[in-house]
Amino acid sequence: MVLGAGIGGLALAAALRRCGIDAEVHERATSLRAEGSGLGMITNAITALATLGIDLDLARRGEVVTAFDIKDAQGGQIVRLPMPELGRELGAPSVCIGRNALHEALREAAGDVPVFLGRRAVRVESGVAGATVEFDDGSTARGDVVVGADGFNSVVRRQFAGPDEPVLEPGYVCWLAITPFRHPALPKGAVAHYWGSGQRFGLLDIGGGDVYWWGTKNLPVAEARDWRGTREDLLALYDGWAGEVTAAIAATPIERVIAVPARDRGFLEKWGEGRVTLLGDAAHPMLTSLGQGAGMAVEDAVVLASTLARLGDDPVSALRSYEDQRRDRTRMVVEASRALSESEQLEDPELRRARDEQLRGTSFDDLVAAQRDLLTFPGVRG
Repeated sequence: MVLGAGIGGLALAAALRRCGIDAEVHERATSLRAEGSGLGMITNAITALATLGIDLDLARRGEVVTAFDIKDAQGGQIVRLPMPELGRELGAPSVCIGRNALHEALREAAGDVPVFLGRRAVRVESGVAGATVEFDDGSTARGDVVVGADGFNSVVRRQFAGPDEPVLEPGYVCWLAITPFRHPALPKGAVAHYWGSGQRFGLLDIGGGDVYWWGTKNLPVAEARDWRGTREDLLALYDGWAGEVTAAIAATPIERVIAVPARDRGFLEKWGEGRVTLLGDAAHPMLTSLGQGAGMAVEDAVVLASTLARLGDDPVSALRSYEDQRRDRTRMVVEASRALSESEQLEDPELRRARDEQLRGTSFDDLVAAQRDLLTFPGVRG
């Protein structure tokens, strides 16, 4: 039983189906439509799915990354990251895609796995012979294993780890939007990140004439939690930035812009007990700087399904084995995302200059070496 029909939950449903394991998904929302934002399905996530023979045909649904540039606020080049080259080396590209398109692909891959909507879990209980979920309408459901894939505010996590509030709110807001957009500075398949003083901007071609853009700005925590501004406010904040940045903002109605605070939690060492475990953001939420939230959830799903298939006669041991396989890698990505976030949001001019010069001086081979482990799916052990 999978609680949550986000990227991690649907990826797990697809992986369990491919492994011949019966599953059902319970989602608290009343529809599967995701909010209007996008993401990158990075090489490691696509490779992980491929180990189970799952091909989401993402190149048709999104846009394969052909270039990944980090620039200054005015569009000057800082460094080009070797994402396409590593994709060719490792056997799978990185793809930028809208969340709705990815959800549709995962739902298709999950096939006949039932997905129940409007099912808000309030409690999970693990017993010797199975696990039970209680929902807010008083109904219950029972399975051999329960997986909390219910996101940052996971009910399952809170039950086993306590009501842990976000322990890290670094103090910046994130704006997210998808809009039809074309610009000469953003060719087909391009990803561009722009770094300013305490604020950033990103442009990602997601195919079909659409671009996914995001922006950040250092703000007091209370303001970051409840930003309420206009398109004119955003244009003023990015005044003087590269033309493609302001053009993307100008092309987007403010009602399409989602504003969320950057937030994180301390790393959770224990992901479950008995016949219950966690997956994705429920287990290891992370800041977005490395763009690996979806990737880690997909890797989790593949490892969990494969381990249950191998150790299905002892599901408790299978869950603990899955957790042991995933803990070190996800901890590394959580910590690396946090460190990169701190560097990206720098305001001090001297520290920013030193950061940018260090990146400019990094050789291509060193960039490849630095990214290779992150983009390599480590597989299933045992």
